[in-house]
Amino acid sequence: MRSVSASLDDVESLLGTLVDISKLDAGVIKPDVTAFDLRDLLNNIARECQQMAVAEGLRLDFVASSAIVESDSQLLARILRNFLTNAIRYTGSGRILLGCRRQKDHILLQVWDTGPGIPQDKLNEIFQEFKRIRPEGSRPDKGLGLGLAIVDKIARMLGHDVSVSSAEGRGSVFSVRVPMGRLQPKRLSAAGKGVHNAMADQGLGGARVWVIDNDHAICAGMKTLLEGWDCRVTGATSLADLERQLDPVGSPVDLILADYHLDNDETGADIVASINGRRRHPAPVVMITANYTNELKQHIRDLGYVLMNKPVKPLKLRSTLSHLISLQRREPR
Repeated sequence: MRSVSASLDDVESLLGTLVDISKLDAGVIKPDVTAFDLRDLLNNIARECQQMAVAEGLRLDFVASSAIVESDSQLLARILRNFLTNAIRYTGSGRILLGCRRQKDHILLQVWDTGPGIPQDKLNEIFQEFKRIRPEGSRPDKGLGLGLAIVDKIARMLGHDVSVSSAEGRGSVFSVRVPMGRLQPKRLSAAGKGVHNAMADQGLGGARVWVIDNDHAICAGMKTLLEGWDCRVTGATSLADLERQLDPVGSPVDLILADYHLDNDETGADIVASINGRRRHPAPVVMITANYTNELKQHIRDLGYVLMNKPVKPLKLRSTLSHLISLQRREPR
C-alpha cells in the first residue's frame, strides 16, 4: 500500500507542477509585489526543509535576515524552496546553507551545497524544462527537471536575476537577486482602529488553534509548525481526546484545523459540527483532505468551511489562517 500511495503522491506532485508551468506560461499567475520583511519567509522555509535535510543525513544551516525587500513573497518563497529541494536531492553528504548577502540596493538570497557540482558547460541547461544533469556521485532521484524551469519562469516574471556557480566535486551556489524595499507607514484613522491593526500585525501571534487528526505524527508535526508561528495549539486525534484536554463548548478558540478522513468512518466535519453546534460563537474551520472530488469540495463549501488539499504548503496555510483569524478578531463578541 505504501508503494501505491507513494506513486499516487508522485503523480499528484507532477500534475501540480505541470499545471503551475502552464499557468506561468499563460500569464494566469500575476505577481503581487510589495515591500516585506524577509524574517518570517526565511524562518518558515528553513523550518519546512530542515526535516527533509535531516532525513537525508544532511545538515541545513540558516542565516536569518530582517532585510526589507520588494517582491511577491509567495513566488519568492517558491524560488527558494525549489533551490533547497534541489540541493537536498543532489547532495550526498555534507551541509546546505540558506543565507543572504547585501549588494548596495539589492539582496542576494543564496542556497549553498556541498554536492558533486555541475559541469560548466551544463550550467545553462539546468533551467530548461525536463533537463536533468546528474553529476557523478549524486544520489539517484525521481525528479523530472521541472523545479529550476519554474524558478526561471518566476524570476523572469518578477524581474529578478537568477544565477548559479559551481565547482565539480565541491558544490554549487544558487542565487536570486531581489531589490531592497521600504515598508510603508501604516495610517490609522482612530484609536480603536489602531488597536485592531496592532492585533492584525501580530499575524497568528497568540491565536488559539485546535488541531484534529487521527495520525499522531501529523498532529504533532502540525502542532510544532503552528507553535513556530506563535500559536497556542491543542492537538487531538478524536473528539474524546480533545474533551480530555479541554471543554470544547466553553474553552476559547480562534480556529479549528481538522483532517476530513478520521477513524471509524468518522469525519472531521462530524466532529466540528458537534463542537460548533454547542458553542455560542462557532469557530472558523479549515478542513484538510487528500480528496479532490467536486462533491466534497461543494460539501465543505456548503458547510461554510475553508478547504485545503494535501499536500498543504506552509506559507499558504499561514496566509489562510492569518486571514481567518483576522476576520474572527473583528467580529463583535
